[in-house]
Amino acid sequence: MSSDLDVFVGNTTLIDEEVYRLWLDGHSVAEAVARRLRGGVLEREGTSVAVLQSDTRDHYRTFQMLERLLHAPPRLLQQLLFQIPPERQALLVQRYYAFDEALARELLGKKLSKGTKKELDEVSARTGVGIRSCRRQFDNFKRVFKAVEELRGPLAENIQQLFLLPPPLARDYAAIVFFANSRFETGKRRLQFLSFADFAACAQSMMGHWSQGALAPEAAEPDGDLPKSFLQDLKELKVLVTDKDLLDQHKSLVCSALRGKISVYNELEASFKALSRALVNVGGKLTHARDVRDFFVDLVEKVIEPCRSDKWSPGDLRLFLTHYTAAPRNLPGFRHQALWERYMAAITACLLRMYHD
Repeated sequence: MSSDLDVFVGNTTLIDEEVYRLWLDGHSVAEAVARRLRGGVLEREGTSVAVLQSDTRDHYRTFQMLERLLHAPPRLLQQLLFQIPPERQALLVQRYYAFDEALARELLGKKLSKGTKKELDEVSARTGVGIRSCRRQFDNFKRVFKAVEELRGPLAENIQQLFLLPPPLARDYAAIVFFANSRFETGKRRLQFLSFADFAACAQSMMGHWSQGALAPEAAEPDGDLPKSFLQDLKELKVLVTDKDLLDQHKSLVCSALRGKISVYNELEASFKALSRALVNVGGKLTHARDVRDFFVDLVEKVIEPCRSDKWSPGDLRLFLTHYTAAPRNLPGFRHQALWERYMAAITACLLRMYHD
C-alpha cells in the first residue's frame, strides 16, 4: 500500500502575495487555483497543475496558522515559529486589516454586534464583496473597537500602536470606531452621496477639535467619545441667534466683509439668519443622543441643501464660513469666542468636505 505525500522543507516562510490576496478575498483553494491558472502561472513558472494545487494548499495552511497572530500583530513580531522578514510582516498586517470602503460605508454608524453580522449576506450582495471577506473585515472592525474603546488619548495613535497599522489606515479605523461609538446616522437617502472617505474626514476633524483625548491625552475620557462637558457648553452659543441684537450685528459684520467677494451675496443676505440658526442649533442639540445621531442629516438638510438650492459654489461657502466664524470676535456682548472657534473648526471642515454632488 502506497500513498503520496507532499513535503516542504525550508527556513524562511515564503509568502506569495497573489495567493495571500486570494485568501483574504475569501476564495477557496479550488477557486484560488482556478484564478491562478487563468492568470497564466503555469506558463510563467513552467510547472504542473498538481504542483500548483499543492503550492496553493500549502500557502493556505500557512495563512490559517498565521491568522491567530494577525489578530494581535505584536505577537507576530515576537513569535519564532515563522521566520518572516520585518517588511513581509508589515505587509501581512497591513493587507489583513485593509478593507473595502464600500463595505465600511455600509457598516458605518452601526453597532458592531451579532445582529449586524447577520446582515452581512445582504451587505455582500450590495457591495460585491465576498461573504467570507465581509466577515473577516467585520471581525477586524469589531476587534479594533473592543481593543481601544476604553483607552485614553488619541484614538488613531492607540490603534496604530496596538495593531501596527500605517497612520492612514489607523486613522480610517479610528473613524470607524468613532462612528460606532456615537452611532451617527449615515444610511438616510439624503446622505447617500457621501462616501466613506467623506465621513472619515469629518470624524478626524471632530476628534481633532472636539474630543477630550486629542486636546488632553491625560484626560479620563476616551478619544472616541464626544465630551459631555463640551457638548453641554455648546448651549451657551445659542445667544448668537436668540439675542436679536447679536444676531443683527453678526449679520452686519459678515455681510460687510463679503460684499462684492462672493457670487451669492443677495442670497446670503436673505438667508443669513436661517443659516446662522441652523449652524448654531446643530451644536446646541448635541446633548441628546437622538440629535447626535442626526448630526450629518441636519448639516445636509439645513445647510448644504439650502446652499445648493441658492447655487453657492464651494468657494462661496468657504469664504462665508471663514468670516462667519471670525466675526463674533468683534461682538462686544459675546464671551464664548474660544468655544465658538473650537466648535466651528470641526463644523467648517465637515461642511467643506461634504459640499459636493
